[in-house]
Amino acid sequence: MSNEHGWATPAPAGLVALAVACFTFFAVLTGKVDHSCIPLLGCWLIGGFIVQLVVGIIELMEGNTTGGNVFTFFAAFFMLVGGLEFFVKFMAHTQAWQIDARIDGWAWSVLAITLLMWTPAYFKAPLLLAGVVLCLDVAVPIVALMDLKVIGHGLAPVAGYALLFAGLIAIYISSAIVINTAYAREVLPMPGPILKDTPKEAPATKDSLQPCVEKAG
Repeated sequence: MSNEHGWATPAPAGLVALAVACFTFFAVLTGKVDHSCIPLLGCWLIGGFIVQLVVGIIELMEGNTTGGNVFTFFAAFFMLVGGLEFFVKFMAHTQAWQIDARIDGWAWSVLAITLLMWTPAYFKAPLLLAGVVLCLDVAVPIVALMDLKVIGHGLAPVAGYALLFAGLIAIYISSAIVINTAYAREVLPMPGPILKDTPKEAPATKDSLQPCVEKAG
């Protein structure tokens, strides 16, 4: 999240949108609300799509490959497709349409596998951000397997609480970025990454014998 080209980081807005999705999915998966809420949930997710798409584009423009790509595919599949599907499923329920919703499980499986395989990249991100991703690593595969009818809905609360924790951490991170930036110092602590780059020495030459230290972007 570089400001080299004058962009302010949009990550806090993207994290708030993620938290909204996490909290609302938690409410659905744990039975805090009934399924008559589905069209309203679709509206909230489409709102989140707008935020996360903007965030993803700016992050990519700033050279943040990991965050930019994650925000972009979250915007498309978790937010926009998820929101539109809730409207379709609600209509299917009210109009007695016959829909094989297991196709969602196949699509969610791609998202789950991708998220799991990209997780090591977040070991070099701030610790709390890695925590958000690890919570999603629990929730998304469970949702995929439930949609595939491989497992029953008994694990839905597990996915729900993993999403709740992800949302809470996302709110904290977004608050830390905004407040710490406003005061130009660390007001809210942000622990460093699990893995840190080690300095690498450049080969000695006649022109320069000084070590070259590579810093994480």
